[in-house]
Amino acid sequence: MVSPHWNINAHSIMYCTGGRGRVEVADDKGETVFDGELRQGQLLIVPQNYAMLERAGSEGFQFVSIKTSDRAMVSTIVGKTSALRGMPEEVLMNSYRMSRDEARRVKLTRGDEVAIFTPRRESRAEA
Repeated sequence: MVSPHWNINAHSIMYCTGGRGRVEVADDKGETVFDGELRQGQLLIVPQNYAMLERAGSEGFQFVSIKTSDRAMVSTIVGKTSALRGMPEEVLMNSYRMSRDEARRVKLTRGDEVAIFTPRRESRAEA
């Protein structure tokens, strides 16, 4: 999953080169303007200052993102410069439906990461 982020000074043109993924886009008022699946060969244009979140499907999600500025600036809300780092754990838990341990990891153990979340491993009981 690529964490919520937005382009400060450029539009983004996303092109899916493989797999499929869920993409969520919200406008500058927080209203969802796109919440759907992007599959290989599909294109999505995201205006500047619109927040986006990408989540890979089970077969992965490969895409390229072309910016309309050669000096594009991206702002994220996770990692060492994160707005999430300053939020109470309870807010993260309720907002993102995550456990207390996951909220702590988002806040404290993302150190140098600024945009990428790795998938959570789930254990399965043996029969």
